[in-house]
Amino acid sequence: MAGASSLNLVREELESTIQQAENSLEQFIEERDQGAHLQACVDCIKQVRGTLSLIEMSAGELLAEEMFELATDIPEGAGNDRDDALGVLSNSLFVLSRYLEYLQQSREEIPELLLPTVNELRRTRRAPLLPESFFYSIRAPLPEGGEIGDLVASEETGRRLRLMYQVGLLGLFKEENTQSSLKLMERALQRLYSLMEPGKGARLLQVASAALEVMVDAEMGTYTERKLLFGKVDRLIRMLVMGDTAASFDKTLVKELLYLVVLGDTQGELAREVKKEFNLLPLPFNDHTLAEERSIMAGPGNEVFRSLSAALKEELSSLKDMLDLVERGSNVDFEEMSALVGRLPKTLGMVGLVSASKALQANQEAVASWGAAGKVEDRQQLMALADAILYVESMVASLEQPRAGKDLKAVETDQATIMANNQLFEARIVVIDETQAGLAMLKRAITAFTESDWDQMHLANVDVTLDGLRGGLFFIDEERASNAVAACQRYLKEKVLGKPGAPSQGDLETLADALTGLDFYLQGLNGGKYEGDDVLKLAESAVKELGFPV
Repeated sequence: MAGASSLNLVREELESTIQQAENSLEQFIEERDQGAHLQACVDCIKQVRGTLSLIEMSAGELLAEEMFELATDIPEGAGNDRDDALGVLSNSLFVLSRYLEYLQQSREEIPELLLPTVNELRRTRRAPLLPESFFYSIRAPLPEGGEIGDLVASEETGRRLRLMYQVGLLGLFKEENTQSSLKLMERALQRLYSLMEPGKGARLLQVASAALEVMVDAEMGTYTERKLLFGKVDRLIRMLVMGDTAASFDKTLVKELLYLVVLGDTQGELAREVKKEFNLLPLPFNDHTLAEERSIMAGPGNEVFRSLSAALKEELSSLKDMLDLVERGSNVDFEEMSALVGRLPKTLGMVGLVSASKALQANQEAVASWGAAGKVEDRQQLMALADAILYVESMVASLEQPRAGKDLKAVETDQATIMANNQLFEARIVVIDETQAGLAMLKRAITAFTESDWDQMHLANVDVTLDGLRGGLFFIDEERASNAVAACQRYLKEKVLGKPGAPSQGDLETLADALTGLDFYLQGLNGGKYEGDDVLKLAESAVKELGFPV
């Protein structure tokens, strides 16, 4: 690109000017009544903008333009109400400097890297945000406007499918069971698409389904802009279900969805179909590489705590291995064990796991005595250390969870309670995992049944499997889910098993909706944070439509 290839000619000047802008801005932040400092910053930004325009670095020029607009909007003597604006401006100068370093190393301009910073500046100025696809061009004509077509389905079916989509959308907005939420939304859109008359609306649902497929397959990030994008799709679904003949949509919605398809860079069936239909050009990056590069420029991301948790777990695993050797009577380096028990509490304390740190500290003296004696003289001390390690493992697991609203430094919970809750939670996970495995086997059996020209042999173990599912859910006090499984079991026994010929395709689709709802609910149970009432309503609505209410 022209911008990247020409950067060497002006890089030193750009870096010097950006540094001058940062220094002037810092001086103004400290001395708000000195407007000359702010004006010097504005002049530097203006010079940077002109230089970037000269070398045709469009993304950098856009960022400089947004910085110029924000800087000129800040008055001399700005009060505390402008602190956020000054902070955003300072961060933008830092990002621009890091972006120039990135270009110097990679020799490839990726304007999308600067888009979040550009939008942060625009958000501060209360200007409309730029879409993710701002720098991407699609030459094929995009559907838009009215005459979107009709939904050929009963009102009850339409409402149920919209509920399925909304349940997934709610999980997406809450960032709970994200992958399962996206799968639920994808399932709903595919069903709606199959029930649509040909037209603009059907094409939009096709593109949205492909975007969700890619979001799942590529495990793409669920940023606010993407959540709002799928919220717009929900509003269109509402109009379709209500039969609103005046419903319409803008082509920018389609472009954003198509951009997600390209950005995910997957080879799913829907993605391939949409890429071919709209002749979508590939990108030199995907969602994950883009996020990684942004993380490099912006500093540590959310992965820091997961990495720290993995490192702590590795050391805890080493400590557990040593205890296992002691239990078996094998030789152990007690000095190494003592050093490990002495080192871990410091790390735990630094990340706020104070109670876990204290639990290990309480065993340091005992471990040191083992080293002096060359053996474990008191078996109770060994058991106490084992309990402490289990407790620490329970606390370290919290590092992998969202930290919003939590103050880990203040956590001082009873050790026995934490361990008991963690063991109970792990036992519950085992039951749920087994239930999910049974549900997956059931789905495969039904799929094989439909693909083998209705060969009942594939359903031989379905009744036993459903009994296991129902019993497992009842065992962990999930009575409503257990009842929904029982309703699916009654439908199969009375309408499918042992009955010649093919069952109604519509009934099988509705059964699949019920199983999808149950699968999503189980995913929520495994995460331990989603109540799932709406998901259960979805499953209950589906089995009711089959004629087996719960």
